[in-house]
Amino acid sequence: MRPRCSSLPLAVAAGAVLLAGAAVAASVAGRRAPFEGLRRRSRSSRNVTIAAAGGRAGADFALHRARRVFASAERRDELDRAFELRTAEQVAATLGNLKGALMKVGQMASYLDQGLPEPVRDALAQLQSDAPPMSVELVDATVRDELGAAPAELFAEWDPTPIAAASIGQVHRALTHDGRAVAVKVQYPGVDDAIRNDLANADLLFGSLAYLFPGLDPEPVVAELRERILDELDYRLEADNQRRFAAHYRGHPTIHVPEVVDELSTSRILTTELADGARFDALLTWPQAERDLAAETIYRFAFGSLYRLGMFNGDPHPGNYLFGPGGRVTFLDFGLVRHFAADELAGFAEMITAMVLDHDPHRFRRVVERLGLLRPGAPATDDEVADYFSHFYEFVRTDGPYTIDDAYASATVRRMFDASSTHGPVMRAANVPQEFVIIQRINLGLYAIFGNLRATANWRRIAEELWPFVDGPPSTPMGVRVADWERVRGHRAPAA
Repeated sequence: MRPRCSSLPLAVAAGAVLLAGAAVAASVAGRRAPFEGLRRRSRSSRNVTIAAAGGRAGADFALHRARRVFASAERRDELDRAFELRTAEQVAATLGNLKGALMKVGQMASYLDQGLPEPVRDALAQLQSDAPPMSVELVDATVRDELGAAPAELFAEWDPTPIAAASIGQVHRALTHDGRAVAVKVQYPGVDDAIRNDLANADLLFGSLAYLFPGLDPEPVVAELRERILDELDYRLEADNQRRFAAHYRGHPTIHVPEVVDELSTSRILTTELADGARFDALLTWPQAERDLAAETIYRFAFGSLYRLGMFNGDPHPGNYLFGPGGRVTFLDFGLVRHFAADELAGFAEMITAMVLDHDPHRFRRVVERLGLLRPGAPATDDEVADYFSHFYEFVRTDGPYTIDDAYASATVRRMFDASSTHGPVMRAANVPQEFVIIQRINLGLYAIFGNLRATANWRRIAEELWPFVDGPPSTPMGVRVADWERVRGHRAPAA
């Protein structure tokens, strides 16, 4: 059983950034069919609904808080659980029908942190890979508009039942006339307008970050999220990203990226090689050794791509992985990809060098101040600054086996959200520059996944293999296989 938050305010605060904006806006769709009037829904009507839902959410919480005042400790705990469950059910039900940016916010929240109320995470988990699909007729019309013919004509076989349906599009299984099994992602008609309307309110939806990060300048955060989410609307960009990842990892011992089928892809249709494998829930039932190998592959993909390709796939959630034995992982969905310049990667390297390799608190503080992660002159000593940030590096500072568990994932988010902690002075001076926004998905997503797996490895040695400024030798059997593959492929040189 996951540990509960130690206090209701922390539970509410931890969910506020992602849940409040999403939950407040969730009733846009209500109980209506997912696509009925999606194109007709105006920005003003969505804003009115957001405001009304916000008032209801605030009233519900005020009533709940009043009830707690006169309740016994046991009764308060019971009321808290009931309130969490009621809110979670409402959010999941409405977000499941709400296509666009707000459902994506809900997906992020679904795997965010063990510190979120358990009913909230469980209810939102359905958003990780499934959502109400669009009708067969609407799919056929969309495919015809984009590719010039109905699916039954374009493909030798077409499964009208989607194998996945999420925030921007749904995926169908098909067989090409030349015998290739493919996955066809079809974008929901009108979802681009809905997302742009949502993002027109991004200052409102993400501006609540400032309540949890008093030192935060929200503008770069909003700008980065807006840019990355808008990128996802153009499947041609996603196809370009996927081609680059697929080309780089072709033949890799454990990493698999499906190939793009160019002739059946457009800005709103993306056709790729069909991949198979076990879902994350199944992986959780596998032996610990298999879970550790899967985590090692995900770690190598995330940081190997960052430092060798200068690219980071910023959507690490369980629905985007398929698993096989021996650490085999297929990576899906390359819509939310951030490209990093050499100077940005150099900044990451400086932080790691100061914190992990040299353990120099004075130098580390100067680096994070220069990079904009900490306001200069914050009322904290160098050691206090280093102590606050050291948690994010704890597992690579340890040269030996380290288990990333639920407690580590939960503590990671508390470091970011709990301004009442002993680290409050540093946290209140912390900021998130634009180039760090998507990278924070590591802290808020990747480590939560590893926590669920209780992933164990000598992460320090694996990291040194991936850091080009260290370029360490293979440290695991998988690392030996990867090194052999890299030598053959000529991938050992760091990204330019």
